[in-house]
Amino acid sequence: VCLCNLFTLKPTLSRKTYLRRNNMSWITHIVATLSWILFLGCSQNEGVTCFSLSSLPISSTTSSTISSIRQQKLMVLTAKKQNKKNKATSAGAAGGFASTSSSAANTKKKSRSISSGYSTGAGSKALRDAANAFDRIRKIVGKEGTVDIYVKSPLNNPRRYWYAGKVGYILDDDDKYGDDNALKKKKDAILAQKRLILEYAKNALRPQNLGGPKYSPTLELWMAPGDSEMDCVQNKVTLEQCIGSTADISSDFDVQDVGFNPEIYVGEENEKGGLRLSNLDEQGRPISEVFEVNAGR
Repeated sequence: VCLCNLFTLKPTLSRKTYLRRNNMSWITHIVATLSWILFLGCSQNEGVTCFSLSSLPISSTTSSTISSIRQQKLMVLTAKKQNKKNKATSAGAAGGFASTSSSAANTKKKSRSISSGYSTGAGSKALRDAANAFDRIRKIVGKEGTVDIYVKSPLNNPRRYWYAGKVGYILDDDDKYGDDNALKKKKDAILAQKRLILEYAKNALRPQNLGGPKYSPTLELWMAPGDSEMDCVQNKVTLEQCIGSTADISSDFDVQDVGFNPEIYVGEENEKGGLRLSNLDEQGRPISEVFEVNAGR
């Protein structure tokens, strides 16, 4: 608009008036051009669509300056994006909360852990997870992949063994019941759930005989063949103590391959107690002769 006004001025004006108006027109043109430059620069930063700077009568020096500023801004934005990308990559490699590292995802757990002070009653999540795992494993391995668990407190009675439940564990096709490999897997399965079993026994199953500072410090785990409760009562089985900790578990062990089915008391058992063995010595050996339940019939 300024340029049009400039070239359409009539020469009838006086020379002084014409020069004054001519100078004012050029000043107005320069101010308008600078305003467009500032407006376009701000609009591009804010994401506003506008005319290209190349369509305006800007000198080559001004154009090169604007191009240089644009390149500098582009370099800064690129550096910021790369910095954010590097931080995200390093966080993932460090195994952060959102890490998708395959090594972290494939890490095997050796034990079934419970939080300190966590409820170990029959309805707790830890017991439910263990019981569900046992049911799944039991359908696969049956009796051969099952071991009966007893808990004893020598401070309460060194010859009384309380039945606490069953542990299930996965056997490979080439494992034979009773061989060294199967025995190692059985022991690993018990040690992996040792804390869970003991916490349940002393807090929920039989706190009268296994719990509190009076009896719990010396709790012991003992094992018998799976589903051998009746044989134990008939003095046919010698119990074996399970000694060790999670440090003794095999390196390739996975706690997902084991489960625990806890003994649950109902009715009078809550007061009088359930199955316990008092016919054994302190080493778990029967002290009486074998007898049959149906003898004399």
